[in-house]
Amino acid sequence: MAKDYRDRAQKKPVSLTGEEFLRRFSLHVMPDGYVRIRRFGIYHHSTKLHLDLQFVPDEKPDIEQMAADQKDETASERILRLTGFDLTKCPHCKEGRLIVIRTLPRIRSPAGNLPSLLFAKLQ
Repeated sequence: MAKDYRDRAQKKPVSLTGEEFLRRFSLHVMPDGYVRIRRFGIYHHSTKLHLDLQFVPDEKPDIEQMAADQKDETASERILRLTGFDLTKCPHCKEGRLIVIRTLPRIRSPAGNLPSLLFAKLQ
């Protein structure tokens, strides 16, 4: 549908070729590394807050039961339960078992600010 502003902005159907449709559609695709800032309509933060306030569940979830269900489940067990893929099987022979010996911590930047750390190393 398109608006014909010469005819009191009436909506009229428009037929497009495949190339024209893809050209118009690609105008809405952001290049890599770009982020669309949504300031209007349902994407505005105040509208999201308003919509969240309208949602009230009929019954409250049983938090203790949910915690008991999720307790003592490792990440590999959760993946096995959800996808059926066993992470503990050897990827090469498909028979042996992989055993986690140690989990490495996540890589993160130093806790202090960088200029003071560099200055401390120079002394």
